[in-house]
Amino acid sequence: MGLMDMPVFSALTDKMRWHQTRQGLLAENVANAETPGYRGRDLRQYDFAERRAATSVAALSTMATQPMHFSVSSGEGAFAAQRMANFEVTPEGNGISLEDEMMKVTTNMMDYQAATSIYQKSVRILRTALGKNA
Repeated sequence: MGLMDMPVFSALTDKMRWHQTRQGLLAENVANAETPGYRGRDLRQYDFAERRAATSVAALSTMATQPMHFSVSSGEGAFAAQRMANFEVTPEGNGISLEDEMMKVTTNMMDYQAATSIYQKSVRILRTALGKNA
């Protein structure tokens, strides 16, 4: 059994990917804060139970018949972005509040750091249990 096959590591990896994807969306929101008519996007809150239920044991494979048939993804992967419900509309006609976005960025960064810390500590625990303290 590989390290990534363990449920705790796959869940933490998925959570870190969610935070990376969210960071990209929040950065887009900040970059377009003064773009007329722009509506911010955000990801739904991450739910371990929901992600676990969505993971099935069935294998899915794809086959490329024409290389030009693949579309460019928006970088969101398995996490669907949704429009934010903004109650404040700026004079530019968008609903981005830089203060709110920066608070989300900071919270997202702290949550990502917590997930990476848990990941690293879990690896250290396993190494200790295996007798490899190096």
